[in-house]
Amino acid sequence: MAQVLVIGDDLTGSNATGALYARRGLRAVTVSDPTHVARYAHRVDVLVVNTASRHWSPARAYAAVRAAAATAGDAPLVVKRVDTTLRGNPGSELDAVADALAARAPAGRVRVLAVPAFPDAGRTTVGGLHLVDGVPLTRTAVARDPFDPVRHSRVTAVLGAQSRRTSGELPLDVVECGPDAVAAALRASPAEVVVCDATDNTHLETVARAAAALAAQDGIRWLALDSGPFGAALATELGIRPAVAPVRVLAVVGSVTDRTRDQLARTEAALGARWTEVDPDRPDAERALDGLRTAAAAGATVLGVRVRPAAPGAAPSGADTAAGILRCLADVARRAVDELRPGGLYASGGDVAAAVTAALGADGFAIDSEVLPLAISGRLVGGPRDGLPFATKGGLIGGPDAARDCLEHLRAAATRTALTPER
Repeated sequence: MAQVLVIGDDLTGSNATGALYARRGLRAVTVSDPTHVARYAHRVDVLVVNTASRHWSPARAYAAVRAAAATAGDAPLVVKRVDTTLRGNPGSELDAVADALAARAPAGRVRVLAVPAFPDAGRTTVGGLHLVDGVPLTRTAVARDPFDPVRHSRVTAVLGAQSRRTSGELPLDVVECGPDAVAAALRASPAEVVVCDATDNTHLETVARAAAALAAQDGIRWLALDSGPFGAALATELGIRPAVAPVRVLAVVGSVTDRTRDQLARTEAALGARWTEVDPDRPDAERALDGLRTAAAAGATVLGVRVRPAAPGAAPSGADTAAGILRCLADVARRAVDELRPGGLYASGGDVAAAVTAALGADGFAIDSEVLPLAISGRLVGGPRDGLPFATKGGLIGGPDAARDCLEHLRAAATRTALTPER
């Protein structure tokens, strides 16, 4: 049985949401025909059901969503995916899923976390108001949508226009105090639906961490109402992992800038990445390999080697030192690929990528896609590692989540398996 059930109301949004889970290594599939639910529910980690109900009447949408929730079985995490601008029938469809869960387990403690923010798409929630690029919904084009005009900017008002459930708000200042403060506020709230403010991805992760703690401590089962990223974050915090172990990936990073350090810290928090360091003054490939071996033995699926920053006040490295570091990183990559057999390889920095590619005896690089500007995913061409998934990123490119996004994309590409319908 799928570990996550997502019910969306249109196909493009459903597919985009499934992609967010796939980036975390989970196998996701979207179906639109209810008869296909049973065929795939036990074969994937995340089943996304598109009811195509955005433009329907609230009553018709309720019936379709409740039927989908009943057909898909009892997944540990259920997510009602809503439009990033709250168009359609979010309140009635929320009630449909909540009613289905309550009917299946009348004694269960089901509560709703509504976190519709999608910071990477410019959708944020502040003071209970949902914003598009900082502008309240009612002052954007969605207020004039010919099919589903949005009448309110306050999330509780949008939901309350259709939902029977009580709602409350959890403000941004509480979210910024961290998971413990959020957990305390959620525990104290009497509302059936709690709408949480969020303006960046760390806020989504904070709320998800708090919700996971309450699930473990208080036995609460959360129904997530979100536009995509919060549900994926909650799945991670709840410990939902691929039924098939994710493929190990190896990362090689030469940059020592503060931006790079911040990016790598995000990979530790989000992906459990384990990093070993090369001393720039005495680069030792064997010592770095020992660190990678230890991390692999501990079960880490994202292994990395990076360069230790120079001590404060130290003189800048010369050309000979830089060349020695490159040779060491390339040697570590070659030996680690041979010994640890990663399913994917990530290199940050143009010189590092070139050195690693040459050390692996590759002829070049087949480009598949752009993860973000100046960050490319593809496969090695030629040599003994022909076809190995490979991603590169400029050392100074991207925001705090850039390395995490590249590694998630690479891991998903490496673990993806073709799904064929049962006969």
